[in-house]
Amino acid sequence: MALPNGPVAASSEAEAVLFDLVDVYDRAYEAAAAELSLTSAQACLLGRLDERRGMGALAEELGCDASNITQIVARLEALGLVTREPHPRDRRARLVARTSRGDEINRRFAAAFTFARTAVGRLSPDEQDQLTALLRKALG
Repeated sequence: MALPNGPVAASSEAEAVLFDLVDVYDRAYEAAAAELSLTSAQACLLGRLDERRGMGALAEELGCDASNITQIVARLEALGLVTREPHPRDRRARLVARTSRGDEINRRFAAAFTFARTAVGRLSPDEQDQLTALLRKALG
């Protein structure tokens, strides 16, 4: 499905298809999050909390400012999906953890976000291996 050109014109058909893939992926991610009354940023952060994590580490991993993480965590905390607790070795830092309700919402999000599973499922096992190798090469 070809989508309108984004802010950057593609220099090749491969680049255009990659842009399309990213756009469709983002839309599917946002839709799955919205089904659960979450923003995509909230769903993303919730999915990274398989264990307690420091807010600074989350900001670094997600490539955003710590103040953004603070806002996202505050909203998730208000929804009862995460808790903030003191860091055992650094009294100034806080650790974020999913609550049992957060675990359930995260499971529901994982079930709702089917884009990658569906897309890869259209490929034969050999094609999946080829795609994996090409993507790894493209990612450097």
